[in-house]
Amino acid sequence: MAPDSPRPPRVLGDIDSATSESASRSWWDGQADDYQAEHGSFLGNDVAGGDFVWGPERLREEEAGLLGDVSGLDVLEIGCGAAPCARWMTARGARVVGLDVSAGMLTHAVEAMRADARPVPLVLAGAEQLPFADASFDLVTSAFGAVPFVADSAQLMREASRVLRPGGRWVFATNHPMRWMFLDDPGPEGLLVQLSYFNRTPYSETDADGNVTYVEHHRTMGDRIREIVAAGLVVEDVVEPEWPDDLDAEWGQWSPLRGALFPGTAIFVTRKPAGAA
Repeated sequence: MAPDSPRPPRVLGDIDSATSESASRSWWDGQADDYQAEHGSFLGNDVAGGDFVWGPERLREEEAGLLGDVSGLDVLEIGCGAAPCARWMTARGARVVGLDVSAGMLTHAVEAMRADARPVPLVLAGAEQLPFADASFDLVTSAFGAVPFVADSAQLMREASRVLRPGGRWVFATNHPMRWMFLDDPGPEGLLVQLSYFNRTPYSETDADGNVTYVEHHRTMGDRIREIVAAGLVVEDVVEPEWPDDLDAEWGQWSPLRGALFPGTAIFVTRKPAGAA
C-alpha cells in the first residue's frame, strides 16, 4: 500500500514501464523492514495462516467474501508483499503462488511462513509480464499490490485475463481514483482538492541525481473499467469500503477524518466469461 507520510508536490513527466518497475523494486526493497514493522500486525503477517485484509479500512475477505470459496483453486496473488493474503488462502485449501517485484518483501514472506503448515511458492517478477502459461489459474487477486505502481495497467489487466481460466475471477484492490485530487495528508489539508481528477501524469519522486525512486500512476474510474473490459473481463462489482466507526488509527493518507467523507479504496470484482478462449 501507499507510503506513510504526506508526499511532496508531484513531479511531472511520463514514466515508462521499465523505470516504474525499477523504482518500485528499489523502493519496496528499501522500505520492506520498516513497512512490515509498522503494518505487519494489521495485515496479519504475524498470525499463523495469515490474514486477508483488503485495505486500510480493515475490510477482511473473511467478512466480504469477494473471492468466493477458494478451496481447491489454483490462485495467483499479484504484489503479494509478505504474503499474508496468500497464506490465508492456502490455509483454506487453495493452491497459491505469490508474486512480487521486491525481494525484500518476499524475504518477509519466507520468514512469516515458517509457522505455517503449507508454504506458499513465491516468484520474484514484475506484474506487466507474468511468467505463467495461459489459463494457469482459477483466481487472480491483489490487495493493493502492483496495480497503482505499474505504468501500463491495461497490460496488467490483459495479463491477469490471459493467465485466468474461463470462468475465473480477477479481484483487486487499489487506491480509489478520486483520491488523486487530494494531498496524501490524513488531516484537514487532505480534504482540499489540489489536482484535477483528469490529470493522469504519474506521481514520482527522484533522488539528487534525477533518478526516479518512487512512482504511482493514476487512472480514472472510467479508465479502469475500460481497461478491464478491453482485457475481455466482465465487471461484477466495485466495492468502496466505508471507514469503520471503531477504527481510529491512521495509515498514511487514510484516516477516520477522510474516511468518513469519501472512499480511499476501490475493489474491482471481475470475471473471465466461461466461454472465453
